[in-house]
Amino acid sequence: MNRTLEHILPKVQKPARYTGGEYNAVVKDRRAVDVRYALCFPDTYEIGMSNLGCRILYGLMNQQEGVWCERCYAPWGDMEEEMRREGLLLYGLESGDPISDFDIIGFSLGYEMAYSNVLNMLDLAGLPLRSEDRPELTPLIVAGGTCAYNPEPLAPFIDLFVLGEGEDVTLEYIQLYRQAKEECWSKEEFLQEAAQIEGIYVPSFYEPIYHEDGTLAEMRVKEGSGAPETVRKRIVEDMNKSYFPVKTIIPSTEIVHDRVMLELFRGCIRGCRFCQAGYTYRPVRNRDPKLLAQYGKAACEDSGYQEMTLSSLSSTDYPCLLELCDDLLDYCAPRDIGLSLPSLRADTFSMNLMERLQRVRKGGLTFAPEAGTQRLRDAINKNLREEDLLQSVRTCFSGGWNGVKLYFMLGLPTETDEDVLGIADLARKVYFAWKECSPNKARGVRITVSTSWFVPKPHTAFQWEAQITREEYQRRVDLLRDALKRDKSITYNWHDPETSYLEAVFSRGDRRLADVLEYAWQHGAKMDSWSEYFDFQRWMDALKACGVDGDFYAHRERPRDEVFPWCRIDPMVTPAFLWREREQCYSSQTTPDCRTRCSGCGANRLLKGGVCNG
Repeated sequence: MNRTLEHILPKVQKPARYTGGEYNAVVKDRRAVDVRYALCFPDTYEIGMSNLGCRILYGLMNQQEGVWCERCYAPWGDMEEEMRREGLLLYGLESGDPISDFDIIGFSLGYEMAYSNVLNMLDLAGLPLRSEDRPELTPLIVAGGTCAYNPEPLAPFIDLFVLGEGEDVTLEYIQLYRQAKEECWSKEEFLQEAAQIEGIYVPSFYEPIYHEDGTLAEMRVKEGSGAPETVRKRIVEDMNKSYFPVKTIIPSTEIVHDRVMLELFRGCIRGCRFCQAGYTYRPVRNRDPKLLAQYGKAACEDSGYQEMTLSSLSSTDYPCLLELCDDLLDYCAPRDIGLSLPSLRADTFSMNLMERLQRVRKGGLTFAPEAGTQRLRDAINKNLREEDLLQSVRTCFSGGWNGVKLYFMLGLPTETDEDVLGIADLARKVYFAWKECSPNKARGVRITVSTSWFVPKPHTAFQWEAQITREEYQRRVDLLRDALKRDKSITYNWHDPETSYLEAVFSRGDRRLADVLEYAWQHGAKMDSWSEYFDFQRWMDALKACGVDGDFYAHRERPRDEVFPWCRIDPMVTPAFLWREREQCYSSQTTPDCRTRCSGCGANRLLKGGVCNG
């Protein structure tokens, strides 16, 4: 640890965020390394250390001879202030070296409100923000994650984007980078070759052309760049052969998800029309339950963790779940290791499953009906009947649980006031289910209803939809709050509309938003996912100063033939399928899940033989 850092740490909150030296952190001999990679998460240590994708990439890269991957997180405000005062550049946790000295700096993008942190971290590293102002090959700035499916708002700042799952493609562009270093390629030469790797989008090779009304006319491929017309996402086809981080870093301070995380499968069979992850993570690929059990036991033995989470988009859709739970619980129960399922579907929750989960300890139960009426649940293709939900909560309450959380969205396409009030009606039915089934009513019941503001996302059936206005969202919140205010056993929470508005702006935005982002950062924007730092007026001022109308991106319905900023990105779910799903929404028709019948989304084209194992 350098002396400047030693001087700073006593002055900041949670200094363990910034020291490194954790168990299982990888330290290599600089002299034996020819590629140094800074894996950056644009949020705090507590959030970034909980990210399974980062754990996987960190372990995978550090398995490679000659490659050293280090971690880097966004410092909290007190630490940033001291770093700037002392002239301490942003550094890798393993070595303490400035990340500006690394070969590649990679950002994981999971949330649009973290974009300001990307700029702030580049500045803290002493690097120019824009790609055009970094003419040298080193350091190369890379970004991936779910937000990369619309890379355009960040395009001027990033050298290349990785689309889809990063395990294979990351090793491929690292190997190409090695060759570029050895042969003294220019940055342009490297990017031209990198653009030929499937799953890599080089934004500087595409030029947006606009109509007079501000809509996009085309994303033109620059002449001579050799860039592909479309960039197809990458997947790991065989999950049984993919890397799993059995040896995970044990944090020096409390983090959000401080436990062993087992990834059961990737993809989702359900097809909820609002869900970007459900479409872009297709096709479904399962891991073998015996392999998962082996990983879970080994990870607990290595880490000493007393909790294990079975993680996927919808964990109860894993076909071998009961078999896996039995295997793991035979190990976990005698050792007092808790086993949890964070993403439950009400229609797949069962007494058998519940009995297995409570063998060690009871955790909280959360269900996401998303909508209060059957008509609207059908419109969004939730494929969940009210009776399925009520039967599940009856099972929970009969088994001794006395609390349940219910998540909904307001502002979904076709939503009416009747649908909003339906949320209150459904919550009351859950309460009466508790009265009917609870063996110990003296303990009382805790029913929490939470609503968020629907955000239309790229590559979904609702990518053409308008987000309702902030005023209309607040009206619907007030309507629901008034309907629930007399129910003492029901707590109602609702999401801040201001961040959801900006999320809608940036999720479907184009390159013109880069100026807005930079202006907002210059005027203090950072840590925008945290209420302590978020300033909505700062962003409104930035939009105005740059002559950009946020409502143009958030509140405008798109025609079918409009060119999207993400039109060069191919998640292998076809636009024709998505439009058909949108039409199904307006007639409240459902599409069966992938195990019931193939819907023809197109994702099967990514698999040898063209058959998903969903």
